Amino acid sequence: MPDLAAPLAFELIRRAPSQRTAGLITGMTGYRETAPGRFSQREAAHLIVPLIISLGSPFLIALGREPYAADRQPSFAAGLYAGPVHIESDGGAECVQVDFTPLGAYRLFGGGVVDLAARMVDMSDVLGRDGRQLRERMGATTCWQHRFDLLEDFIAGRANHLPSPEIAFAWRRLALTAGNARIAALAGEIGWSRKHLVERFRSELGLAPKSIARMMRFDRACRLARSGTAPGWAGIAAESGFADQAHLVREFGELAGETPTAWARRLALIDSRLTRPNEALSGW
Repeated sequence: MPDLAAPLAFELIRRAPSQRTAGLITGMTGYRETAPGRFSQREAAHLIVPLIISLGSPFLIALGREPYAADRQPSFAAGLYAGPVHIESDGGAECVQVDFTPLGAYRLFGGGVVDLAARMVDMSDVLGRDGRQLRERMGATTCWQHRFDLLEDFIAGRANHLPSPEIAFAWRRLALTAGNARIAALAGEIGWSRKHLVERFRSELGLAPKSIARMMRFDRACRLARSGTAPGWAGIAAESGFADQAHLVREFGELAGETPTAWARRLALIDSRLTRPNEALSGW
């Protein structure tokens, strides 16, 4: 695989959720490439459910491997996936991405989140004619803020599916412990069997609680590394709930597709907090 290279020139506009969409989404991003070329990127597993509305050249995207020509993805939604995502673009990509929380994704897609897990599904298949009309309206304007307004109006008007109180409670309890709560104890606290909790997690969030807890621990490790105050990978492993540093390294290999040091080195190109003068995060 060629070295990962970010686009040479691009616009990146972000907007935080308003009161109407707080808790449903973590934010919206407008992205436009402005120089031709072939660019490859990799994203590690993360705890968001993205909806990508393409307004330019579609990306080539594949889960857990390099994309092929047949992996061209226009507007689509993607569920939680415990692995790296490989992305290629040609310098003409333009899109708006909205990142849903897992509970927020259920609010919009309802039981359709099951079909999204570890998959990318065309927006027309998950949102129908309304989704196609939304894309047309967004494509008719070049103003990012107007596009964001249209998208927020759409989400606020359709997020009518309520997750069960038990699953919402279980998700939040797992999140508070960064994935380190015991699943059996959590089920007992709710009053369900472990098996029933697993089934309901899959039906409302797309993945079993064990998989989500694993992603939460990984997310915690990534956030600690980005904080600029992390005491090296051994300390990050201990604070994130991994058995040891070797366990952390294995999880990075599966969820990010690279070692922790390689991940930090790549992201340091765009996030100076991952640059360590004393190489405190080196060694793996």
